[in-house]
Amino acid sequence: MSTHETVRTVGIGAGAKELATEDMVLNIGPQHPSTHGVLRLRLTLDGERISRAEPIVGYMHRGAEKLFEVRDYRQIIVLANRHDWLSAFANELGVVLAVERMLGMEAPERAVWARTLLAELNRVLNHLMFLGSYPLEVGAITPIFYSFREREHLQRVLEEVSGGRIHYMFNRVGGLKEELPAGWTGRVRKAVAEVRGRMGEIADLIMGNEIFRARTRGVGVLTREQILQYGVSGPIARASGVDFDLRRDEPYLAYGELDVRVVTRTEGDCLARFECLLDQVHASLDLADACLDRMAELPPGPINQRLPKVLKVPEGHTYAWTENPLGINGYYLVSRGEKTPWRMKLRSASYNNIQVLSEMLPGTLVADMIAILGSMFFVVGDIDK
Repeated sequence: MSTHETVRTVGIGAGAKELATEDMVLNIGPQHPSTHGVLRLRLTLDGERISRAEPIVGYMHRGAEKLFEVRDYRQIIVLANRHDWLSAFANELGVVLAVERMLGMEAPERAVWARTLLAELNRVLNHLMFLGSYPLEVGAITPIFYSFREREHLQRVLEEVSGGRIHYMFNRVGGLKEELPAGWTGRVRKAVAEVRGRMGEIADLIMGNEIFRARTRGVGVLTREQILQYGVSGPIARASGVDFDLRRDEPYLAYGELDVRVVTRTEGDCLARFECLLDQVHASLDLADACLDRMAELPPGPINQRLPKVLKVPEGHTYAWTENPLGINGYYLVSRGEKTPWRMKLRSASYNNIQVLSEMLPGTLVADMIAILGSMFFVVGDIDK
């Protein structure tokens, strides 16, 4: 059985009046195949209003989950940190936490606190990227320069400790790759203070802009019910009043000993999502300072566990989940007692976050679509894996 679809080309000139009531199918993307992130939206338009929206993914699928099955537990970390390239350290965490749980292994206390610190620094880096790039979607060019200036302060200390600017590869099963450089925590404290001191400039530049507020307030409203139906998580969910954060509600690493401030809003529109992201930067910087204070009190000790040359995980299965910068990431690990996983399933935040567009976009204007899409804070590699 085949279905036939008639796609009409709408233009101006002869026949324009006749076609004015016809629906038009419009493809937003995919862009050039060599770009690092490709999403396609298939929109059905009724005039200038969207009547139907279908997000189409898969243009960048790399088969990461199948590649995990032929690599050992050290090698899969390098693949895992690439599915959300703005949150590489957080991606690594989920893998090592799942493996450590299967082994019944606990990382040394210094490694736990250092991981927590690095996870929050990585969260700030992620949020600064979206805080700078989202205004671009609605015509504001300047904020990206401010956000990249602040990112460089944190990139510098992360590059110093790990050797990488984006893909850190600093997590290991049982702890971290190597000891922290001498004096590094002091340089981190200085970088955190510099970023905090200048966040007001970014906030004033964007939040004080009446055009930005007009383009985002009341636009792209996402209800609490839609959040729960689609499994949306992270700052997007919290902007719609869903007060849930794994760091506070099901703590891992050292979060159980920290006062995790969960930022929420109730409006659920583009502006609320941006405000959540902005306030979350301050909350993460506070957590980073708290980690630095605790690390200064810890006695000297190891930063990792000694592992056998061939690491085999006992037969069984487990599920680990973490509060990544973009939302909840889940890692379902199945082992048959070998040096490679029999199965590792990734539940990535961006995949669920983008599916709700099919319910969000209908009824909105085409002119508002880019503002809505930019406020959903996703990374295409996190969708396709």
